[in-house]
Amino acid sequence: MISLFKAQNMLRVALAAVIAAASSSAMADDKIVMKLGHTLAPDNHYQLTAQVFAKEVATRTHGHVEIQLFPQSQLGGEVQMAQALRTGTQDLMISAQAPIDNTIKQWQIFDMPYLFSNMDEANRVLQGPVGRKYLDMMKPVNMVGLTWLAVGERNLFTTKRPVTTLADMKDLKVRVMQSPGYIAGYKALGANPTPLAYNQLFLALSQGLVDGADTSPEQFVQDKFSDVAKHFYVTHVNYLPVVLAMGKASWDKLSPADQKAFQESAKIAADFDLKEYKREYDDAIATMKSKGIQVTVIDTAPWAQATKAAREELISKIPDGQALYQEINTAKQASAVASK
Repeated sequence: MISLFKAQNMLRVALAAVIAAASSSAMADDKIVMKLGHTLAPDNHYQLTAQVFAKEVATRTHGHVEIQLFPQSQLGGEVQMAQALRTGTQDLMISAQAPIDNTIKQWQIFDMPYLFSNMDEANRVLQGPVGRKYLDMMKPVNMVGLTWLAVGERNLFTTKRPVTTLADMKDLKVRVMQSPGYIAGYKALGANPTPLAYNQLFLALSQGLVDGADTSPEQFVQDKFSDVAKHFYVTHVNYLPVVLAMGKASWDKLSPADQKAFQESAKIAADFDLKEYKREYDDAIATMKSKGIQVTVIDTAPWAQATKAAREELISKIPDGQALYQEINTAKQASAVASK
C-alpha cells in the first residue's frame, strides 16, 4: 500500500512534470523565426552585419526570436524582396535604396550624382534626423525602416578602355542600376548607361556587351570582377544608402518589448557596419593593387560640374524635390560643423 504522503508527493511530481512540459511546449509554440535576405556574398559586410543583428536580437529577446540569414539573392532580388516585405511574405531585408525608388518616390533624391562629397558626410546625414525622416517614409507602404547602414561608394570600372579625362567617357557603355538618377548622371558624363540586372553583369563584361560598370570596391573584389576588368576609378559619382528594413506584418507580430529589442539591435548593427564597410573598402583597394588592377583617383570637380543640369532636372521630378534637396544640404553643413 502506498502511504497517503507518498501518493501526494507522487501527485505533486506528476503535476510539476505536466506543467513543465506544457510550459516548454508553450515556449516552443511562442518562438518566432524570421527570415532576413540580401543579395551580396557571404563574406560581404551585409552578411557580417546581419549576423551581428541576428545575434543581438536573440540575446535581447532571450532566444524568443530567431533570425535566419539568406545571402546572395536566395530570397530574390531587392525589388522582389521589398515587395515580399510589403505583402507580408518575407520578414526582413538588407537592401540598397535605389530599388525602392519606385515605391517611395522621394528616395530618388539619393540617386542624384554628387549629392554627397564623401562617405563620412553621407553617413552623418543618414544617421541623423534627416535620415530618420526617410526611414519613416516606409511606414505608409507597409515597411518599417529599422536603420540605415553604411552608404556604398559607387565608382567606375572598365574592362579595356582606360578613362583618364571626362572626354574618355564619351559613348562608354556602363552598366548602371535601373534608376533615373544613375541613368541621367552617366548620360550627363557622356557615357551610354545600360541598365542590367546585377547577376548578368559578369557575363556581359566577359562578352564585351558593356565596357564597364559602377560598383563599390569590396563588391568589385568579392564578386571577382578583377578577372575581367583591369581599370578601377575612384569617381564616387553616387553614394548608395543601404537600409535594414522589416515588413510591417512581421513588425506587428512583435510585442513592444521585442520591438524595442529590434530597434536596439539595429543601432548596434549599424555602428558595426559603418566601421566594417570602411575596413572592407580599404582592404579591397589594397587587394586590387596587389592583383595589378590600375586604381586611379579621379579629379571629380569637372565630373560634378557636368552633372549639374542632371541634378536640377531630377530635383524637379521628385515630390517636394527642392525642399528635400535643401534639407539635405542644410544637414550636410550642420554635420560638417559638428564633426570639427
